[in-house]
Amino acid sequence: MGTLRIIHLLLGVGLGCVLFLQSCRNNNRSTTKEDQTEEVQSNTAVSDDAPLEVGFALSLGRVSLDTLSQAKAVGIDHIEVSGLSMFVSSDRSFKATDQEITEKLTAVKKAADSAGINIWSIHMPFGAQIDLSLIDETQRNEVVAMHQKLLGFLSILEPEVVLFHPSYYLGLQEREVRKTQLIKSATTLNKDVQNIGATLVIENMLGPKLLVDENRERPLMRTVEESLELFSKLPKSIGLAVDTNHILHAEQLILALGGRLTTLHIADGTGEAENHWFPCDFKGKNDWDKVLAALEQVKYKGPFMYESSAKELEQYKQCYQELYTNYIKQLDKAN
Repeated sequence: MGTLRIIHLLLGVGLGCVLFLQSCRNNNRSTTKEDQTEEVQSNTAVSDDAPLEVGFALSLGRVSLDTLSQAKAVGIDHIEVSGLSMFVSSDRSFKATDQEITEKLTAVKKAADSAGINIWSIHMPFGAQIDLSLIDETQRNEVVAMHQKLLGFLSILEPEVVLFHPSYYLGLQEREVRKTQLIKSATTLNKDVQNIGATLVIENMLGPKLLVDENRERPLMRTVEESLELFSKLPKSIGLAVDTNHILHAEQLILALGGRLTTLHIADGTGEAENHWFPCDFKGKNDWDKVLAALEQVKYKGPFMYESSAKELEQYKQCYQELYTNYIKQLDKAN
């Protein structure tokens, strides 16, 4: 009988503790409808933030600590280094000494590191005689050798991506052999790019019509279909760079080769010419809602890399946010 009283007493004490704790919880600030609304709005605001980091192409001669520091201050995290014609002539010869190239690239890397800017990509030189698809084997090998030598210097910049054009303009009726030559060159250079810790990418080219004039065809990778064909034959470690100025419906190329998409060149255009307009000037015909939807669908994680000029550095990030906000509003309307 005494044991039962003790058990009842313990049960009563336990129940009292539970009621006391519950009372304490009830005395805390409760979650009102206003709180719930505020929480939903907060979550919506977070999801409306543009998810990608931002970068822009900058010619080698314009890279300075001051410019990069200003870029970092307005939310830019990456650059693509272009303008390597500073080192290489159109005939593939080098017009700067090894020491001059090394000193310049070392200074650029130091400026980027000091500003906290990542050198995401490098745009390799291109032209009629700097063409990975040249038919003459001696000339093609000279092109490859020039790029190999240049890559040795570019390792100083520690880029993540090295970008090549697939070809220059082609002669008539030589497209198929040019594809074969491109694949040989890219396969060789892929190893050199990997040796400096980067990924080789090839960019789609402008190609509204096959013929430029009566004597020339457009460069390789002028259509989604041709890009698919070439990438099916290239090493899988080679990535795709989508230039939104070079193709009117860039979202189609993004969706078709999303697994190979590595970087972007963001610019507005008509799909008919090298316009390279700044997207938020809204002068071109790109459907940015579709482009952003395609990037999300293929889970692209690289930077929103502009190859177009803003009037002020802060406009790069502002423009991407504006495009993304418009895209989210369009999704909300559709739902």
